[in-house]
Amino acid sequence: MINISESASDKIKELLASEESPKLFLRLGVKAGGCSGFSYGMGFDDDQKSDDKEFVIHGVKVVVDEESAKYLYGVQIDFEDKGMGGGFTINNPNAVASCGCGSSFKPADYEGTPEPCDDKVEA
Repeated sequence: MINISESASDKIKELLASEESPKLFLRLGVKAGGCSGFSYGMGFDDDQKSDDKEFVIHGVKVVVDEESAKYLYGVQIDFEDKGMGGGFTINNPNAVASCGCGSSFKPADYEGTPEPCDDKVEA
């Protein structure tokens, strides 16, 4: 269902190891919002719900809520260490459009109105 590259899983393991709780796992999700319709969510959590979907990928426990799972099926997560320009990237085969910043997307079945993009840069 979800694909995480070895470089991304290594970085996730490194970040998890720096946390103080051995019960933490990676939670992935989506929520309505963003300039394309949905925004990605990715962070550590220790509260697993009974209807969450659980995966173990390269030794990383990944949890996705049931509603988000349909939008994340087949998603590919990678990590590139490029100094200031590096970080996690998400390639979502369910996205028919995405924001220039890559943090939001529009799935084929979404008929809502996206939020306007605010491309102003604060100095």
